[in-house]
Amino acid sequence: MLVILLDDVGFGAASAFGGPCRTPTAERLAGDGLRYNRFHTTALCAPTRQALLTGRNHHSVGMGSITETATSAPGNSSLRPNTKAPLAMTLKLNGYSTAQFGKCHEVPVWQTSPMGPFDAWPSAGGGFETFYGFIGGENNQWDPALYQGTTPIEPPATPEEGYHLTEDLADHAVGWMRQQKALMPDKPFFVYFAPGATHAPHHVPPEWIAPYAGAFDDGWDVQRERTFARQKELGVIPADADLTPRHDEIPAWDEIDDALKPVLARQMEVYAGFLEHTDHHVGRLIDTLAELEILDDTLIYYIVGDNGASAEGTVNGAFNEMANFNGMAALETTEFMLGKMDEFGSPTSYNHYSVGWAWAMNTPFQWTKQVASHWGGTRNGTIVHWPNGIDEPGAVRSQFSHVIDVAPTILEAAGLPEPTMVNGVQQSPIEGTSMLPTFRDAAAPEAHDLQYFEMFGNRGIYHRGWSAVTKHRTPWVMVGGALPAFDDDVWELYDGSTDYSQAHDLAAEHPELLAKLQRLWLIEATKYQVLPMDDRTSERLEPSMAGRPTLIRGDSQLFFPGMGRLSENSVISIKNRSFAVTAEVDVPDGPLNGVLIAQGGRFGGWTFYVKDGCTTFVYNVLGIQEFSVAAEQPVAAGRHQLRAEFAYDGGGLAKGGTLTLFHDGDPVGSGRIGATQPMVFSADETTDIGYESGTTVTADYTSASSRFTGRLHWVQLDVGADDHDHYIDPAERLRVALSRQ
Repeated sequence: MLVILLDDVGFGAASAFGGPCRTPTAERLAGDGLRYNRFHTTALCAPTRQALLTGRNHHSVGMGSITETATSAPGNSSLRPNTKAPLAMTLKLNGYSTAQFGKCHEVPVWQTSPMGPFDAWPSAGGGFETFYGFIGGENNQWDPALYQGTTPIEPPATPEEGYHLTEDLADHAVGWMRQQKALMPDKPFFVYFAPGATHAPHHVPPEWIAPYAGAFDDGWDVQRERTFARQKELGVIPADADLTPRHDEIPAWDEIDDALKPVLARQMEVYAGFLEHTDHHVGRLIDTLAELEILDDTLIYYIVGDNGASAEGTVNGAFNEMANFNGMAALETTEFMLGKMDEFGSPTSYNHYSVGWAWAMNTPFQWTKQVASHWGGTRNGTIVHWPNGIDEPGAVRSQFSHVIDVAPTILEAAGLPEPTMVNGVQQSPIEGTSMLPTFRDAAAPEAHDLQYFEMFGNRGIYHRGWSAVTKHRTPWVMVGGALPAFDDDVWELYDGSTDYSQAHDLAAEHPELLAKLQRLWLIEATKYQVLPMDDRTSERLEPSMAGRPTLIRGDSQLFFPGMGRLSENSVISIKNRSFAVTAEVDVPDGPLNGVLIAQGGRFGGWTFYVKDGCTTFVYNVLGIQEFSVAAEQPVAAGRHQLRAEFAYDGGGLAKGGTLTLFHDGDPVGSGRIGATQPMVFSADETTDIGYESGTTVTADYTSASSRFTGRLHWVQLDVGADDHDHYIDPAERLRVALSRQ
């Protein structure tokens, strides 16, 4: 069994489904397999993945949204009940070798520290004997935060040496399959290959971008028309399907400032190269199965996207997508973006494309990722390849199906019953239905005829051809914006038997049917723990606002040298308030350099370090603004406390303040931090003590040269209160340490 799940690919992106991005591997598998053109996801990554891995609806397994926005509500807690064991565990217990390569976004954020617990990690409670990849929603493709099992590791090479995450993941997957067949030729395997591609940041070597030069100069409106025509030509959509119109929230290409258009076209060129590059490396897995002479016997699911194309890059796109997540997209002006054009896709970028391209990549549907109401957010092209298990190679299948159907299909194909007991725990029923009958019969009846959808208040229901839907919020409005009350949302009604793309709203013609489906949505929502709905987004990034558990509590945290790969949820938050950071060190007679503590990286964060003997503090706002304060004199030899105190201006989020440096309680320098990041520093960069991994907050050092050259005893982080003693005595440090017990 091989399940391939790409990230953030819309229905109209891949050439296998009529899109402009060349995907020869997908086309090859489709030619010998089946294309499913009514396969659905949940509209967001972690929910789709947990649903895929368990065969249950995303709220049933606590994943109503991503782990970073989990709340106290059962359907949004990010905690999978042990009554809903993952597919990999069932297969492992039935004699399969199991391995996962790539993205795992199912670990509750307060369990992502080096101390676990590891129950929700793939190689512990997830049922995978091997895991190589990353924990979280996205990762820097050039410099990722990797794990082997539960152990953090560094990438085997640098970008300058040709490293790229997708290639690395494919290397490991290919090596594992070869070794498994060499050592256990009679034992079946289950491989889950989930690269971070093509989620932002859109990172790809320049030689993959170059062939697309000029391909998107005509803009997204024209691209929609071209894709739509190609989809009909391929037969992946019905001949009578209609192209849905552009909504007012999405600007027409002709309305875009001419100065910005080259940047926007470049964004799409980069994305197209990224998807083709990803498909190429998927092809290496397929070639390996052929070399091992097991391709015809292997059931392959190639799911081209875990949701619709992402519109989280703002109307203008982003050079650093963290700008939008912090509500600071205005910092990326047209002039700034033009100056960065050649860097899009490179290691110096953390880029995303414009909302308009996301809409185009979801052709022929309305809306995008996060919008669970419309097919643009939830319908993903899917290919099943199993020459020994399917009829009609090259055909299209149009029965309604959902990502929760994959697990029961695999179990039936393997001849395994649905488990009633796993590791001594009675299991709740799988909620998906097997797709296996459709493998051999194009006219097989539609087994999955009822399905609810919900994400951040965007919701809908499918029932026997009809869909009732309502869009509640716009994905790219992350901060601010007025939202209607749920009861004021306007519902639409579509007849899927005659309207494939949801182009003709029939709510006015059939009000009684609409009311019936609305009631049915509420029944399903109650059944599967969708309620209470929570339409907050950015606010839910902060645990105190979201109401979820936190690993760290209180207003002080003590660190020791060598600690590292601490996720943002493993460190007390310094955002939007005053704080102090203190380090006790032994200074040698020679030169002193290196990091005391650093959080984040090149695309946003802060670092307290020593440069040529002088303590220095740098606050990097989104890789756009950098504020630096350095001591006026070096640190003398001997034992010292080095301290930085930040006095926050107050008056709202993201404000600046005054940063003062101290040596043993004596001021040695002061300066202005003009702005701060209010919500998140990074999706993948971490906090390190005595060094900095990944990309670095400042160019004053590299990760290789970042290690502190003196002796670091401890670092303490204090937030909220101003400490006018400017010094931490041993009793105070002991109190902080004991408070963590």
